Amino acid sequence: MRIVIAGGHGQIALRLERLLAARGDEAVGLIRKPEQAEDLRQAGAEPVVLDLESASAEEVAERLRGADAAVFAAGAGPGSGVARKETVDKAAAILFADAAVRAGVRRFLVVSSMGADPAHEGDEVFDVYLRAKGEADAYVCGLDALDWTILRPGQLTDDAGTGLVRLEAHTGRGPVPRDDVAAVLAELVDTPATAGLTLELVAGSTPVSVAVKSVAGN
Repeated sequence: MRIVIAGGHGQIALRLERLLAARGDEAVGLIRKPEQAEDLRQAGAEPVVLDLESASAEEVAERLRGADAAVFAAGAGPGSGVARKETVDKAAAILFADAAVRAGVRRFLVVSSMGADPAHEGDEVFDVYLRAKGEADAYVCGLDALDWTILRPGQLTDDAGTGLVRLEAHTGRGPVPRDDVAAVLAELVDTPATAGLTLELVAGSTPVSVAVKSVAGN
C-alpha cells in the first residue's frame, strides 16, 4: 500500500512510518521543513515538503493521487497558541480531507484527541484545541466520499510500547504509549471494516491486532 501521512515528522507519524516501511508498505510523509526530510528517510519514508497551512486543496490532492490511504497526524503541538489550533488542528485537517476526496483516496484516518468535541466550551488554549479537533472530526464524519476512522488516544507517553491496548468507542481516560498508537494506526489502515468508527485508545490488556479485529464491522 501507498500511505500518505500529514504531519510526517510528528512523533506518532515517524513511528508509523517505521512500521509501514518494515512491513513493505510505501509511506509518504508531508513535512513543513526541508531539514526534517532526513529523519523521514531514516524511518523508511519518502519526504514531501508541503505546508498544509498555505497549500491549496488541489496542491495537496496532487500529493495524494495514487495513494491507498491517507492519515492525518499533524498537530500544532505543545507551546503553540490559539491561532495555530485553528489553522493546523482544524483547517489543515479539513483541507487534507477535502484533498483526499479530490484525489479519490477513500481510506482516511485521523489522529484526534480524547475529549475532542465541537461543542467544547472555554477559551484556554487546550479548550480551543479540543473544540478545533472536534470540529475537524465532525467535518470528516460528514464526507460520504471517505471511508474514515477517527482514533482518539488518551494521554500520550514515550514509554516503550507493550502492544497491549484497550480500543473501544468509549474507554475512559488513561495513558497510552505513542508506540502503541502507531501500531494501532498501522493495523487500522489495513482494516477497512473499521470505517465509520470513532474509537478511543488507552493502554490495556488486548493485543493490538485482536483489539482492531474486535471493533471491525461494529
